Amino acid sequence: MDSSDQLSLIKPTVELKDEYLSFYKEWVDSKEDMVPWVIQKDPSDFEAMVQFLKANEQGRNLREGRVPDSTFWLINQDKRILGAVNIRHQLTPFLLNSGGHIGYGIRPSERRKGFATKLLSLSLEKAKELGIRKALVVCDEDNTGSFKTIINNGGIPDSDFIEDDGNIIKRFWIEI
Repeated sequence: MDSSDQLSLIKPTVELKDEYLSFYKEWVDSKEDMVPWVIQKDPSDFEAMVQFLKANEQGRNLREGRVPDSTFWLINQDKRILGAVNIRHQLTPFLLNSGGHIGYGIRPSERRKGFATKLLSLSLEKAKELGIRKALVVCDEDNTGSFKTIINNGGIPDSDFIEDDGNIIKRFWIEI
């Protein structure tokens, strides 16, 4: 990460529609899993997508088993969207095992530049503002980059969780 990069988290906004669509298309074209889950949301009705994210934050119209969550985009000084984060305000039994408080992802072309570490650091500040004092952050066992990102942000390993398909989820707690 270049020291001249001024990175910040912003709430989703219709003003960055074209930039977000570029971000979204890059994920789709990569054929990778889209993380966090909110970037899987179809942006073809962009204003409706932004309203959906706002409603989630306010706890309105949540599906059964969902909790309020806040979504932010990581942008640089040029307003390029480098990543996204989704912060769950509380944990359900499912989230306690394999979702955690914070899910984040960096667009494929911007990885391995230190942005994920900064994104998680900024996300922890937002989580603290939401009243979270100890955040659970998880990653798949084979996701070395995310593992290092979590450790670099003070992650303390907890017991692993094994999903029904055998996938191992590494679980970490971070004091905020």
